[in-house]
Amino acid sequence: MRVLAAMSGGVDSAVAAARAAEAGHDVTGIHLALSRNPKSYRSGARGCCTIEDSNDARRAADVIGIPFYVWDMSDEFHEAVVEDFMDEYAAGRTPNPCLRCNEKIKFAAVLERGLALGFDAVATGHYAQLRTGDDGLIEMHRAIDHGKDQSYVLGVLTQEQLAHSLFPLGDSVKDDVRLEAERRGLMVAHKPDSHDICFIADGDNAGWLREKLGDRAPNQGGDIVDQATGEVLGQHQGTTAYTIGQRRGLRIGRPAPDGKPRFVLDIEPVSGTVTVGPREALRIDRISGIRARWCGTVPDLLEGTVQLRAHGAEHRARVRTSHSADAGQGEADLVEIELLDPAEGIAPGQAAVIYDGTRVVGSATISATARSEALL
Repeated sequence: MRVLAAMSGGVDSAVAAARAAEAGHDVTGIHLALSRNPKSYRSGARGCCTIEDSNDARRAADVIGIPFYVWDMSDEFHEAVVEDFMDEYAAGRTPNPCLRCNEKIKFAAVLERGLALGFDAVATGHYAQLRTGDDGLIEMHRAIDHGKDQSYVLGVLTQEQLAHSLFPLGDSVKDDVRLEAERRGLMVAHKPDSHDICFIADGDNAGWLREKLGDRAPNQGGDIVDQATGEVLGQHQGTTAYTIGQRRGLRIGRPAPDGKPRFVLDIEPVSGTVTVGPREALRIDRISGIRARWCGTVPDLLEGTVQLRAHGAEHRARVRTSHSADAGQGEADLVEIELLDPAEGIAPGQAAVIYDGTRVVGSATISATARSEALL
């Protein structure tokens, strides 16, 4: 096949490109320039897609012996990922920009352009496995290396996108990938993994949001309120600095009567109210989801598991889907999840990725959470 290898400048994507070429595919390496500032530079492991990373990707492509190009997708990235991130936080939700990037950029915009140019598939360094099911559909499963498994952030991919995707590292463990990179002479063999949000250089999400939102911020401050008593415990400088389940940085100054720590339970961006309370009040066992994305056939009812954070635990769950007035034939965009294993600190805006065993069924954006009487 003619394959586009998305090369971030890290070890995983470099080895994935090398494996695709070694398998006999006609491989072309591409690096996505996602920053609107061409002089963007950041050393070390925080983030990705900088000039430093572009140079690392180019050197890896030279070693592998494949053509290499840089694609400027900064406008698409800013609109689909950065603006979405700001809008979600301004509305009091907690988004995952990596899922949105995979959905809108890496496996939508890139794949669309690649298919138009005559390529057959996009290969990435994600840790996930693809298999053909008994029904002939492409299934996505968890990676062999569960510690590096990235199927959660790929849960937004559709059957059409999976049919044009390659994940060469899905059957490998990370330590072996680094050793392979070293054997291949790739300079990125021991480059630290990227982490945090790629477009926030210093990891200070709250500070970045204050600067970027400016007048778009829903409020410039408000009350921190105790859930049980309604008492105002303190003031804050903006709801975008908080997320459900947060414990640190509340700066209340007064301990709870029982001496236990308080956690953020709710965020109301219009009034600026941040509600806090005990940890047990974070427990939920009901989730409503919208904007569902399905990797294959849409299930009406499924008993499986859901993962609610990128590196979170699996929760046994019962999942039901329903159709809204806007849903097309064969689509379901409303999801109700009953958690048989309750979860804590789950915020609207996060993704609930649904599994049947190791197979990814699909995902939904969490719109609301609740507690049944059994948890009250």
